Amino acid sequence: MQIPKPLDPAVAIKSALPDAIADIKEFRGETTLIINREHIVAVAQYVRDTPGLIYTFLSDISAVDYYPEASRPERFGVSYHIYSLLYNRRLRLKVFVPEDDTTVATVTGVWPVANWLEREIFDMMGITFSGHPDMRRLLMPADWDGHPHRRDYPLGYETIQFSFNIEEILKHKPLAKE
Repeated sequence: MQIPKPLDPAVAIKSALPDAIADIKEFRGETTLIINREHIVAVAQYVRDTPGLIYTFLSDISAVDYYPEASRPERFGVSYHIYSLLYNRRLRLKVFVPEDDTTVATVTGVWPVANWLEREIFDMMGITFSGHPDMRRLLMPADWDGHPHRRDYPLGYETIQFSFNIEEILKHKPLAKE
């Protein structure tokens, strides 16, 4: 069996899907392809199935909330961390998601492991993956209000008990006296 020569993912995608790549970032030997949101499934299928690429392993999907920073194109970023076992190469596909339309197409049809990863992002960040087979909360209760990993989510805290404020704290914790 002859293994095809490895391809440059950016060049290959640009030739096959000319409107898909918005930008290319290189940093310390890692390549990140900024993909236009509407092309993420087509790009994922292309990098998985194209000889010379064969990125068959989705190792992680992560999301970042850039609020209130204005230097990013949109508020949220979703990164797909993929790996080619055949060529021993890593690649990151990234899409930016605006605050007023937090929907990205699911890649569960390309990499089934995306099911749980996308659900975690939905639960923690509030980004919905259209076409997902089971889009519901994964970590938080179903009736939870909000998304805890967003930067504008209110922080909850508990006042630390000291000798000078013990009466005030015990008012809010009636079972703590027992």
